[in-house]
Parts: sequence; structure tokens; C-alpha cells
Amino acid sequence: MPKPGTEGPDGAAHLRALAEQHGQPVPSTRTVRTPSGGTHLYFPAPAAARLRNTAGTLAPLVDTRAWGGYVVAPGSILPTGQYESVAPFALRPLPPWLRGLLTPPHPCEQARAATTGRQVYGSAYARAALDGEGGNVRTAREGTRNATLLRAARALGRLIAAGDLTRPVVETALQGAGEAAGLGAAECAATIRSALNWSLAHNTAGRQAA
Repeated sequence: MPKPGTEGPDGAAHLRALAEQHGQPVPSTRTVRTPSGGTHLYFPAPAAARLRNTAGTLAPLVDTRAWGGYVVAPGSILPTGQYESVAPFALRPLPPWLRGLLTPPHPCEQARAATTGRQVYGSAYARAALDGEGGNVRTAREGTRNATLLRAARALGRLIAAGDLTRPVVETALQGAGEAAGLGAAECAATIRSALNWSLAHNTAGRQAA
């Protein structure tokens, strides 16, 4: 969640509103403060569950990382500052209402992919492209980082449109790369979302015309 004090409601406010919609309190669990002043809430992964990664789909400015995703760990030091643990420190179970929101709506899709031999992360070319674009973002110089992230998302969007990668996998990889480069979480999410939407719209239209 992005830092408080920015214009308009921040991620914490949107999370509170989401919890209120479900008649629940905001969950209290292990918390990490990011260099930008945002927060990461940690929960243990539920047994036998592959929860999805999200970027602004649960609520604006609220992102989640689960199966196939990653975050920058507490103690990590970036040019913009350090990820540090803050109270509360106790790790609490993921609330059932949040788990329900993060459970993929069509779990049989992975079973179909397994029976056809299709890999979750796509072809070797797609995986190499994902790693390469992520590396470009992580090593981008100051002043070029957002533009590099935008180009990477547009490039990988073509592979999503072709069915070689899934959007959650791309969003997770680029979000982590962007934050590792020193961009804020909200800036990363907005750039990735906009670039992927643009790429999917243009490439899907091209395939339909063909």
C-alpha cells in the first residue's frame, strides 16, 4: 500500500473501506514499511492453496503477492531507503474473507493447462523475455526507470496477448523489478496497468483483424 499523505485516498484507506464492505476489521499481522512510506502486510500461505497475485483489483492502490509472486524482503536496502519491519511483528493467518477474494475464480484452468502440457510461465522464449525485461527495469538509471518499466510492460503485453504469459505473472515480476529499481509501489502499479492495457488492446485488435 502506498504512503499516506498523498493526494486522495491512499492504499490504507482503500483497504479499510474494503474490510468495512465485508463487515470485517483491517487484519493485523506482521508489517513491513517500504522506503516510500507504504506498508506490506505479511500472512502465511494457506495450505494446499494457490492464491492469485493482484494489482489494484481488490481495491485501488491495494496489491497482493502470492503464488508465483515475490516482494522485496525486510532488511533490504535500496538507493531510496530500507524495507524495515514495524509493529505488529506477529504473523497472523490470512482472514477467510480475504482468502475468498484471492482464490482464483476458475481453478480448473490450471488443471487444463497441466493436461495439455502448457507451462504456467509459458515457453522458454517467454520466460527469457520476462527475465530480460525485468533485468532491464531493475538496472535502469535514475530518470529512465519509469520509461523503461513502460516499455517492458508493453513488450510483455504482446506475449500475454499471444497466450505465452499470464497477466498476473507479468504484473508481479515487473512490480518487483520496478520497486527494486527505486520506483514507488503506486507508480509501478499504475505504469504497469496502463502499459499492459494499451498493449493488450492494440495486439488483440491486430490478431482479430488478421
